[in-house]
Amino acid sequence: MSASAPSRSFGLGCAIATPVTETGAIDLPRFTAHARACLDGGCDSLTLFGTTGEGPSFGIAPRQAAFAAFAEAGIASAGRLLSGVMTLTEEDALAQAETALAAGCTGLLVAPPCYFRQVSDDSLFTWFSRVIAPLDGRTRVYLYHIPSMTGVAISPALLGRLRAAFPETIAGVKDSSGDWENTAALLAQHRDLQILVGDERLLARAVRSGGSGTICGMANIVPEILQGAARRGEDDPRIAPLIELAFQNPIIPSLKALIAHRKQDMAWRLTRQPLVTLSEATVRQIGEAAEAVLARPLAA
Repeated sequence: MSASAPSRSFGLGCAIATPVTETGAIDLPRFTAHARACLDGGCDSLTLFGTTGEGPSFGIAPRQAAFAAFAEAGIASAGRLLSGVMTLTEEDALAQAETALAAGCTGLLVAPPCYFRQVSDDSLFTWFSRVIAPLDGRTRVYLYHIPSMTGVAISPALLGRLRAAFPETIAGVKDSSGDWENTAALLAQHRDLQILVGDERLLARAVRSGGSGTICGMANIVPEILQGAARRGEDDPRIAPLIELAFQNPIIPSLKALIAHRKQDMAWRLTRQPLVTLSEATVRQIGEAAEAVLARPLAA
């Protein structure tokens, strides 16, 4: 059975954060409650186990437990779930993908293998092809370009080769490079695909230029101020200072600190090892700074 073709519009996708306990286990009640809050707050979809979701830190068993909890909570319906695939081996990538598809996810965000970094487009084409071929026609695949984390780039040319090889499966790319020139090149060469931007500071510009939306971490915290940028290309002057505030500390602990502040729930600041959990004092400082940004008057 073929995966249905995506519309050009993707909208506001949340790279949902994963709450954990002191032992590093996924806090399933908090996870499902947060997922529902993100959807109710205006997010069009949720991507589990991406970068913000600490995806590389979770194996198959905790992923299965999370998907089961989402299904029990009724969140797996209506085609609103995607999943990150982040691992080194073809076998593990396929296992993560099949786990997500069995749980009802309708799209996959697939990152390149990232231990060996001096690799060519030819070798990446082979790796991706071996992962995608068994999935061909069953799902939508978004290639994940985030070289700051992986050290491995997904070039517009590689995207072109893969979409030619798997036209029923390659839906687009998530560009988290933060490099407008790269985003512009993707839009120029692959405008008919869904070009998603991970850096919220570039989101409105990208959508005005033909981009389809975003999968982003800040949608966990302030989806209400991102909807205009993600759907209509409308700038909001609060977005950039919030992102810059988040980058004053390691980004994933910082985003979790912002969630903890907004929910008034310090358990949300916990990260899975090896990431470092920020202190409660730092959470309060980040939260107060964020509230000051959000309180700024918008230009008339």
